[in-house]
Amino acid sequence: MASTRISAQLPPDIDPTKAPIAFGRRALPKLNEEIQSPEPLTQQHALMALCDLVHDPEKVYQAIQIGFVENLKTLLLHHDSTVRQKTTEILCIMAMHNVGLIQKGVISALAELLDDPAEIENALIPSPMSLLSPPAGAADILHAGLIPLLMFKLKSELDEIQELILDTLSNCLRVEASEALSSGAITILKQKLTHSSVTIRSKAARVLLAIGTHPEGKVVVGEVIPVLVSLLEDTDPEVQASATGALMFATVKPQGRFSALGAEAIPPLLKLVAGETSKARLSAIKTLTMLAELPEGRRKLLDHTDMFQQCLNDPCEAVKRAAEIAICVIKWKPY
Repeated sequence: MASTRISAQLPPDIDPTKAPIAFGRRALPKLNEEIQSPEPLTQQHALMALCDLVHDPEKVYQAIQIGFVENLKTLLLHHDSTVRQKTTEILCIMAMHNVGLIQKGVISALAELLDDPAEIENALIPSPMSLLSPPAGAADILHAGLIPLLMFKLKSELDEIQELILDTLSNCLRVEASEALSSGAITILKQKLTHSSVTIRSKAARVLLAIGTHPEGKVVVGEVIPVLVSLLEDTDPEVQASATGALMFATVKPQGRFSALGAEAIPPLLKLVAGETSKARLSAIKTLTMLAELPEGRRKLLDHTDMFQQCLNDPCEAVKRAAEIAICVIKWKPY
């Protein structure tokens, strides 16, 4: 005789991590209560639901207004790895909306997880860091003393995480570079300039460009001039542009100019000036102008003034002005 029995197993098409929630403003206060529950499973359900909701900017604003951020910061240190993972993912999504997470102290809270052994968290944490870093967040990251740790992680993390770290460093080092320099940034970035990934090469050169905007950075970036010169002929335009910008700052100092001349920088720079769609044209012209301040550089460039004359018709006013200055410097005579 048949009997009624209820199985303890869920149907195969049911996701136990998904909890049904109501639409509208009332859903968020309820979720805010649930993420404070002492039961990890209840917290997981609430976080899964919240992760779906925060893709809507309006819901993000509402969540901040009712105090979600403080509770999420607490959950970043939860003993349950799934809770930590989903909390980090939610903060990452919220950071994309630029809704004032910096003022809520999120960076300091995320810093606690940078050494978390869970690989998925290490993959997620640099993402909100990079989103929060420009410009006010950069000061918070620097103040939290995270630059040495980020430099250390840059050595061995997965490529996609390295990209995020380089984005964060690029934003932060425009504000202050001394801590990165004392952490061996130049040696680490020099290795990244020859990385097999085009994106990592480009972003590493961009970080060097940021370092070069500081007086002490202009000196140390000179140590990688030969590598930067080699990247002027990279197959990727973004790599060329970033490398040319970093080289431009490196040649501000006389020693950098001598080093660039010794590395035969003039021929590839001239190619970038003559390129039809070169993103690096302006930086290349400015770099050549500085090399022309040396007698040897001026002598080598005297036969190429026609190229700079053509740049006077460039649609970009900055390029026109740079070309005018370059011509004056190249044709200058000491009598």
